[in-house]
Amino acid sequence: MAGATSVYRALGDAIRDAETSGKTLSQVALELEAEDQGRTVEDIRTVLGRALVVMRGAIGDGMTGDLRSASGLVGGDAAKLRTGARGPLSDTPFRDVLARALAVQEVNAAMGVIVAAPTAGGAGVLPAVLTGLGKAKGLTDEKLVDALATAGLIGAVIAERASLSGAEGGCQAETGAGAGMAAGAATEMLGGTPTQAGHAVALTMQGMLGLVCDPLGGLVELPCVFRNATGAAIALAGIEMALAGITFAIPVDEVIDVMGEIGREMDVRYRETAGGGLAATPTGRKLAKERLYQIRRS
Repeated sequence: MAGATSVYRALGDAIRDAETSGKTLSQVALELEAEDQGRTVEDIRTVLGRALVVMRGAIGDGMTGDLRSASGLVGGDAAKLRTGARGPLSDTPFRDVLARALAVQEVNAAMGVIVAAPTAGGAGVLPAVLTGLGKAKGLTDEKLVDALATAGLIGAVIAERASLSGAEGGCQAETGAGAGMAAGAATEMLGGTPTQAGHAVALTMQGMLGLVCDPLGGLVELPCVFRNATGAAIALAGIEMALAGITFAIPVDEVIDVMGEIGREMDVRYRETAGGGLAATPTGRKLAKERLYQIRRS
């Protein structure tokens, strides 16, 4: 979903071009991608449509509750949100989106097929937000495909200005980037302007700055799976605020730059090494030792 979108090193430039030309960010992204690859816009949309099918498949597989990771630490929680005891957010799109985010990550932990958008560790947020809100609002697949193009544009700028790697920038660079991509894409999908989409990205990513990457035993399971649900929740907050007309005083590209700066300065223990954070707690170390032993035996 990146490709030609990396022509833009600043999301602000893409927003300006879209607003000036009366286009959406998705149109800008699709036209650039088509030009760069020497293909038609419809060809690009077909590829994105296939990605949407895979995303929905992962959500469906994860919702069954039958999958377990090799360590046994992850599995079944998406189904609990779908069918479990009623809470204050029961029967709302919010709870559905959280379940979808967990579902994708449970499939990933069980070695199933997902779309790494932007990465495997942060892959639950974007499909959860887009398909969950798409279902709630009765949107067409064409709208969701457009949103994926917008998400690709946003992700390419984040990759260019900062990083999408937990090993380089912590979980803010994976789940945080995924949340920003989802927020901007969904804001436009729901009728927001390119400018509002930019504020949605900024409002979301500012809430995830400094998020560490501390997987137990180095496995992309805990807390990774649950951070995707948290990231989806923060993305929903960003979307809600942006569509209400709330703006963020710091430009979106500067927010992205700060994320990159924090990632570079982050202690190596908090960058996917399992040397700090939750992975280094007594319980975290104990679980990692037990589960890794179990995996080796099996």
